[in-house]
Amino acid sequence: MIRLTQNMEGDTGHVEIIQSSDINEPFGVGNHLNRKSSRKPDVHQKCGCTPKVLCFTAAVIILVFIFGKRANRCCSLMDWDDVKKLLAQKLTTSTPYTAALSGNKVLKKFKEYGMKTWTDEHFVKNGPEGRPTGFLSYSASGTARGAVLYARYGEEKDLKQLKDMNIDMNGRVMLVRAGRISFAEKVANAAKVNASAVLIYPDPADYSIGESSPLFGHVHMGSGDPYTPGFPSFNHTQFPPVQSSGLPNILAQTITTGMGLNILRQLGGRAQPDGWESINRLGDESDVITVEVNNVLTEKRINNVFGVIKGFVDADRYVVIGAQRDAWGPGFAASTVGTSVLVELARSISDMVENDGFKPRRSIVFASWSAGEYGSVGATEWLEGYLSSLSMKAFTYINLDGINGFKVAASPLLHSLVQNALKEVNYDKDKSLLSQFGKNNWESTILEPLRMDSAAYPFLAFSGIPSVAFRFHSGSSDYPYFGTTLDTQQNLNSITASQVPQLAVSGPVAGHIALRLVHDHLLQMDLKKYNQLIRSHVVQINARVKNVQRVSLLPKALTVQWLIMASGSYSRASLALAADIQNSDLEDIEMCRVINDRIMTVERNFLSPYVSPRDSPFRHILLGSGPHTLKALTSHLDSLKTANPDADAELFRNQFAQATWTIQTCANSLAGDIWSLDNEI
Repeated sequence: MIRLTQNMEGDTGHVEIIQSSDINEPFGVGNHLNRKSSRKPDVHQKCGCTPKVLCFTAAVIILVFIFGKRANRCCSLMDWDDVKKLLAQKLTTSTPYTAALSGNKVLKKFKEYGMKTWTDEHFVKNGPEGRPTGFLSYSASGTARGAVLYARYGEEKDLKQLKDMNIDMNGRVMLVRAGRISFAEKVANAAKVNASAVLIYPDPADYSIGESSPLFGHVHMGSGDPYTPGFPSFNHTQFPPVQSSGLPNILAQTITTGMGLNILRQLGGRAQPDGWESINRLGDESDVITVEVNNVLTEKRINNVFGVIKGFVDADRYVVIGAQRDAWGPGFAASTVGTSVLVELARSISDMVENDGFKPRRSIVFASWSAGEYGSVGATEWLEGYLSSLSMKAFTYINLDGINGFKVAASPLLHSLVQNALKEVNYDKDKSLLSQFGKNNWESTILEPLRMDSAAYPFLAFSGIPSVAFRFHSGSSDYPYFGTTLDTQQNLNSITASQVPQLAVSGPVAGHIALRLVHDHLLQMDLKKYNQLIRSHVVQINARVKNVQRVSLLPKALTVQWLIMASGSYSRASLALAADIQNSDLEDIEMCRVINDRIMTVERNFLSPYVSPRDSPFRHILLGSGPHTLKALTSHLDSLKTANPDADAELFRNQFAQATWTIQTCANSLAGDIWSLDNEI
């Protein structure tokens, strides 16, 4: 039964700290070091070859053969159809419950379900305890004075339109609408054009929250504690004097709808571009305003809470299911729904194992994250603290935050698994989730890119762990109360026609995906999906290289053939693994483990080894962020063609070579044995 619980962080109870390595308990611990044993020394005696001895010896040999062979076979597993039915029986979404679920209460629940539990403590810097009326954490502090310039949503395309109008943006105070992209992206875009400050307001066309409701958020273009980039923020750790490259150096502040509209009405200057849906003007050099930001950082202790259901075959391999439990205000949609679904999944699956004979092959870790509203701080610090272990043993992360409607963002490796889950999980008696939300093309109606503000993003782009996140929206627009004090149960009921329990639809889908991953002999990941994505980038880069070479901005000696060959190597390696699977005995535990380990290397090997995790933490060349990505290579070629002063042909050639070899390295690892590698490059 889903229990939707409001949460206000601030739990001061004592919690025993247990290291994350405690997930893996030792097996087969004996008493061979007991010095007080009364056992007598062995005495070797001559044994005659009597018929009785011969019969006994033959029986022992037969038993050793039988049990020795079985020792390398899988344990008895429940049929997948039975697992699905059992989960559907255990997991319901019928009744909301509104009691608080703080970190200690989540921990208590996990213990009640018989799970091994532990916590993970960090000391991070973020906003003050007494929060002001609307603020953006991690903004630069100080005072800026400049002319106001309306920049719509502050997207790159909006600023390009202003640039094409020959509008000088240097030193301007950007007035932008909330929505479409994160606050951090808006501020980063403004900083690129040398704006002095950014004011962000909720426009009534996008938000129905009244004229005086404040907005809260953060402007760190990254995740985790920005004052310990690449390092876990454990207590007493000697940190180097560095900060994240994603911190802005300009001022940023949210203002209310009323304040934003009042400024907008007073602006002069030129008319807004066509398509900007407003009759107001952009702002003149005389529309001067002063912005003052006085953010104060304080050090806080945060605690992530964990519980684990251990697998029966590969206990040291695990899927992680997580949800944040903090929020700027009441946070009913931001944290309550996800945390309640997390706890209910933990209860249901624990019950299946304890009382119904379900034996997962691999383990399931349940994680309740702290400080999620500051940029997935709790999740990222855990990743930084245990990266070497997690990247080798955690094979999937499932994120549960969100509300109504249905959107999914996932690694391409998980697309087929997600699609099958949507087919098999019912929305009601007559429809599956896929038929309800997927319409004719689920990839265009349900699937979306993974957002940087999701806790799943650092798992995928920083750690190389295949991830999936569920996001919910209201009708054709996003839920308007995120990041406000209006995110209450009453408002969520109002906007969803009092169907809050149905919002927990992510529970059955997440449970279905997790159980499929821990039940089957092999990890259900589709390696061919990355073939399509890589080829798409190769086609774009190839066309642009030829265009730039025509105008002699790149040497003729530069060839895309190397990248094409690397793409082919990955394609052949993925097909070869599929063939190996077809020819393998899937009842062989060791064989399954070897194949699964090859599958698990794919996402991790798409992390560029040539960039610093501190300067470019999201190192994934296909789904990450930074100049090392294939998307950035395409943009760099566009800049070369337009003679952008920031473009550098030599830098491009270096980044191009690094990205190409990253793909080839991934293909080599996927191929398996060293003698199976493609040596043509």
